[in-house]
Amino acid sequence: MSTVLHANCDAAAARLTRPAAPVAHPNFVLATTVLASSLAFVDGSVVNVGLPAIGRSLSADARALQWIINAYLLPLSALLLLGGAAGDRFGRRRMLIAGIFLFALASLACATAPSLGVLLAGRLLQGVGAAMLMPNSLALLGSAFSGEEQGRAIGIWAATGAVMGAIGPVLGGWLIDLGSWREIFLINLPLAAAAILLAWGCVPDDLDAGDEPLDWTGGALATLGLVLLSHISLTNCY
Repeated sequence: MSTVLHANCDAAAARLTRPAAPVAHPNFVLATTVLASSLAFVDGSVVNVGLPAIGRSLSADARALQWIINAYLLPLSALLLLGGAAGDRFGRRRMLIAGIFLFALASLACATAPSLGVLLAGRLLQGVGAAMLMPNSLALLGSAFSGEEQGRAIGIWAATGAVMGAIGPVLGGWLIDLGSWREIFLINLPLAAAAILLAWGCVPDDLDAGDEPLDWTGGALATLGLVLLSHISLTNCY
């Protein structure tokens, strides 16, 4: 999971926009982007250890449990570029906050899901939210830092994401032992709230006046293609 995200986002780093006006507190921007992206990295791994408990609670078989993972990863992978393009057009801070907010709402839906269908819908929305916040968090670093400081900031961002992805299973196992599998989704809420407050108060507003239409058709086709490939793969496996 972390490898896939880093590969996509490192490619985006090579196309970061030129630095905007000097940012008053760039380290706060770094903290905001690290906190926001940690949501996506942690959720990419923490759910894995909760699958047996989810299966028992919602009477889900092995194929259904695999879709709990895929429902998150597929929209994230397919819509990552579209999320970055939306940030270029509508404002990166705006899209970052919107992505975090959507991720938090989806996490609450997952934590309170009464059925497998609701859980899968929540996971899909989590993936959409992650696809919005990930590329824009990295792009904001490109606007807040320049030169060697930009490379250092991106390195911290990537390293923190790798660490959060690694501790996700440990954290998930600990939370399940203490309470329920639902706790692994509830931990996203305070993280999301802190990230939104930091983004609102410390990240300068930005807006690239782009008028190119977003490729909604391409995003939908990419998502559909990945869903079909996953379905064929799972059908062959089971």
